[in-house]
Amino acid sequence: MTGFILLGLTNDPVLQIILFMIILFIYLVTICGNLSTIILIRISSQLHHPMYFFLSHLAIADVGYSSSVTPNMLVNFLVEKNTISYPGCAIQLGSAVFFGSTECILLAAMAYDRFIAICNPLLYSTKMSTQVCVQLLIVAYIVGFFNASSFIISFYFLHFCEPNQVNHFFCDFAPLVELSCSDTSIPAVVPSFTAGSIIVVTVTVIAVSYLYILITILRMHSTEGRHKAFSTCTSHLTAVTLFYGTITFIYVMPKSSYSTDQNKVVSVFYMVVIPMLNPLIYSLRNNEIKGALKRACQKNTFSVKSVIS
Repeated sequence: MTGFILLGLTNDPVLQIILFMIILFIYLVTICGNLSTIILIRISSQLHHPMYFFLSHLAIADVGYSSSVTPNMLVNFLVEKNTISYPGCAIQLGSAVFFGSTECILLAAMAYDRFIAICNPLLYSTKMSTQVCVQLLIVAYIVGFFNASSFIISFYFLHFCEPNQVNHFFCDFAPLVELSCSDTSIPAVVPSFTAGSIIVVTVTVIAVSYLYILITILRMHSTEGRHKAFSTCTSHLTAVTLFYGTITFIYVMPKSSYSTDQNKVVSVFYMVVIPMLNPLIYSLRNNEIKGALKRACQKNTFSVKSVIS
């Protein structure tokens, strides 16, 4: 078999046009929003802190995550039969897993950062030094690489027969396993173990971090202090809830509890919509980012006026 046919989201021509315009708009907003976040963090000295260091790489992961599937999905709306080569399928699967895994580790690192900032503020500069942040970032990318490698290697151990139609809009691993005509016991278990381990570890780190944060906030006597501490976590908590909520639906709930079409809809949400929402969540609910954005706009306005005058 030289390649696969991706069946996509729908066969309705009218619905395909509508979805094409909606998803194209979402993708453009995703690229612009995340690139703006990266640039703003790099040019604003006020945002040169560990939390925003991780946020800039979260934006990079979001761009990569969305770009691994969205362009091909858009093509699928425009052609009668969307085919993808065997190596192309492996690359798409690997890139999606790589950026998704990296995002999991980055969200956990950001939770740990909030834990240190609120529960151990005096040790923050030591515990979250530049060296520590870089080490956590390297771990995130290494874990992403190894998890992606496990999926790609397992994919090449699968043998496929006719038909070669993948009932999805991208080369997701579960539909490929269902399509395989060989023994899938080992190739299916290894990626499930690596991905499951990442989810369990990162969820544990996030849950424990926020448990200690909650205890610390409840012990504060100042209402203003409680509000300030909690406000620094709301953006991250929102992003975590959206990301892990959809992942739980896809990978934790029994497959008998939802249909293939529901799987596709939820996959669109966490692979296309959430990467667009993250920069909006962090910009609308974070005073430091809003302040930096305002100062950057004022600086640009002043520069333009100086050139004109």
